[in-house]
Amino acid sequence: LFLTRLDEEYTKSLQRTSPHTPEYVARLRDEPRLVDLLGKVQGYHKRVGMMAEAGELAQLRVEHVYYRHDTIAEQVDRAAAFYGKYGEASLIHPASIGSEEGEGKTDYSVTHPAAASGRPTVEKAMEESPADIVVDSEKQMQDLCSFVYAHGSDRSRTRAMLCHIYHHALHDRFLQARDLLLMSHLQDTIANAGDVSTMILFNRMMVALGLSAFRLGRVWDTHQCLSDVCSGRVRELLAQGVSAGRFNDKSAEQEKAEKRRQVPYHQHVNLDLLEACHLISAMLLEVPNMAQQGADGAAEGSGRRVRVVSRQFRKHHDIYDRQVFTGPPEQTRDFVMTAAKALAKGDWKRCADLLTGLDAWNLVPGEGSADAIRSMLVEKIKGEGLRTYLFAYSGQYDSLSLSQLCGMFDMTKNEVHSVVSKMMINKEIHASWDQPTETVVLRNVDPSALQNLALQFAEKAAGLVEANERLLDAKSGSYGFRDGEYWRGG
Repeated sequence: LFLTRLDEEYTKSLQRTSPHTPEYVARLRDEPRLVDLLGKVQGYHKRVGMMAEAGELAQLRVEHVYYRHDTIAEQVDRAAAFYGKYGEASLIHPASIGSEEGEGKTDYSVTHPAAASGRPTVEKAMEESPADIVVDSEKQMQDLCSFVYAHGSDRSRTRAMLCHIYHHALHDRFLQARDLLLMSHLQDTIANAGDVSTMILFNRMMVALGLSAFRLGRVWDTHQCLSDVCSGRVRELLAQGVSAGRFNDKSAEQEKAEKRRQVPYHQHVNLDLLEACHLISAMLLEVPNMAQQGADGAAEGSGRRVRVVSRQFRKHHDIYDRQVFTGPPEQTRDFVMTAAKALAKGDWKRCADLLTGLDAWNLVPGEGSADAIRSMLVEKIKGEGLRTYLFAYSGQYDSLSLSQLCGMFDMTKNEVHSVVSKMMINKEIHASWDQPTETVVLRNVDPSALQNLALQFAEKAAGLVEANERLLDAKSGSYGFRDGEYWRGG
């Protein structure tokens, strides 16, 4: 199709233009016109009954719309309408910029003719009310993707599904995005896609899903979505840069193909924001886990296996611990590691100050999003700080007052009661409530030598079973019954 080639050339022009120049912004103004042209040609193909071609054009429209947040899309559409009517804002005559529309006959001997029509506005350009300029992006994406599902090729349907999930996640509709992902089973089949650009789109979708879960305070889901992509080579996995290491063994053709797959700059996911969300979610899960293992003596003393939630976080934490001199934090990773040390000591206020002061939160689209994330972080840090404190110091107490815990962590009685009761139910601490005095009565239950041996035997047996299952999977080519893992924490 001619328009497919036109779309490729447009993307290529964006890739070859420096994103920090006015030329890149000028080129971006052509995107709404390209989308409008794709829509017109798609309508023509539908009228003449060429549904397969119409499905491919609908997919191209989806790929130009899915990454835009509503707040950004509205401003882009208004700017495109203004530019289409009046051209460059810098070329508009000064007389019309500072004037209001006159009433009746204008005396051109004292007034410049450019001032007769008044100041140019978007509403005049559209000749409609501002409410009509705004497009319901959710309905637009639903209609386009449904058309692709019905008439597109297998590759187009896969990419449309990934774009649809990305768009849901971008607008904090996490549950809808997660349900679409699980029902499509893309996480099982994407490795067999054979199309690198589709696998890159899958990585971008998983990142968007993880960031959406983080904005909603779903820490476990955030870590599950981001842990694979953030384990290394993030730029390459998201097609936001080309690796230039000393031991690069790629041929010239492979490097050219990788450069052709790069995502245009305005579609990039900010890597500082991504790293902050990944490390903070890992910290909120790993610091209480490390405190529990330290209290149980599970690391070296009992010979039992250590349960690791995030190997990436553990590696950074160990490197930070081994440093002889640690200056004030500079990068995002330094801020998170310093906050993790403070949280492990029970200093939740310093931890919250360090994390809420990150500049990355200002990059989150949506009105009031940064403040919502900061307040969510403070609440999560309080809860995990309480859990860490109980894991680390419960052995030093016979009882703890509910009011004292409320004062230490600035939480209400219901919130503290909920956290402590959940720990009791999960058998993370051995304690009980004394309701009349509102105290937590702690019981120091040390396992006997026989119980330690039984625990070691059970863990080694579980490890042997897991190794056998992996060997069986490798021989048979199946993946076992792992569907339940994707619902964990949902």
